[in-house]
Amino acid sequence: MAGGGPVDRLLPGLAIGAGEPPTVGELETALADADLVVVENLCSLPLNPGAATAVATALAGRPAVLHHHDLPWQRAAYVHHPPPPTDPRWSHVTINQLSRHQLANRGIGATTVYNAFAVGNGVAPPSGGDHGSPPPGAEDGKHGEPVRTGLRDRLGLDDRSTLVLQPTRAIPRKNVAGGLELAARLDATYWLLGSVEDGYGDQLDALVAAARCPVVLGSPEAGVVVPVGDAYRACDVVVLPSTWEGFGNPTIESVVHRRPLAVGPYPVAAELAAFGFDWFGLGNVEADRLATWLEAPDPGLLDRNLAVARAHFSLADLPGRIAAVLPAW
Repeated sequence: MAGGGPVDRLLPGLAIGAGEPPTVGELETALADADLVVVENLCSLPLNPGAATAVATALAGRPAVLHHHDLPWQRAAYVHHPPPPTDPRWSHVTINQLSRHQLANRGIGATTVYNAFAVGNGVAPPSGGDHGSPPPGAEDGKHGEPVRTGLRDRLGLDDRSTLVLQPTRAIPRKNVAGGLELAARLDATYWLLGSVEDGYGDQLDALVAAARCPVVLGSPEAGVVVPVGDAYRACDVVVLPSTWEGFGNPTIESVVHRRPLAVGPYPVAAELAAFGFDWFGLGNVEADRLATWLEAPDPGLLDRNLAVARAHFSLADLPGRIAAVLPAW
């Protein structure tokens, strides 16, 4: 159930920016046959406060899980908003330990369940400038050509060129300037995959105009959406220069696709790195270390990162992690 999209039950008042929130009665009717309700971030970040209040009222005394991706004080615009609502029959789940500790400091107990990924078993890297192998079927690209080769051709790159992928939206906290700087340091092409949002267009135009490297924005073909897995396959380096992420899925997605990652200084990145990942930073010294690695790639680094992801972020382990936090009613 959501305010938009291909969902089973549509309540437009749940959408971000909805003119009117749903009524408590509408919510109670829509949720009447639900044994458990999982609230995805709606009661966490106040993007639709009216809907959040209505949902909290409708769920009072009912089994529910509030899944927190972001919290108000983690965004400058919402720093003065109160903590999420709570109820004796609700469980709170965060996607990082930082948020769990911050909730605890406000009297709300929570459990951390990290995002999970289809890690697979990993493969030996093939020759020819690629550091990994795609998931089954990923070589069935346009006109039958390999995905990496075909997509790089459409981007105007040969296999000798270095492609730095930033698989994010273009908004201030994604630090596009940091991604562009890394690409320039590597004498690479910079590819920003996501859309421009939150009025960031003028700032992005200025950054691109001043860029010291070739830049690709979005899809190389108008009207054609590039699957994110294909983008990882085509690139040589993934960059996530964000100043804030609740998790940052590219940290693990880059590992699964056997690509080196240059990651920014957002707080949760350090929490994830502590599991044992060997990632690169954004400073000059780290950029030089990455350039050296690209000249003579060490598959062992990719193997070790994949082993860490498999041990701690595997989708196969997610059911057990979820079961451990669901209350026994």
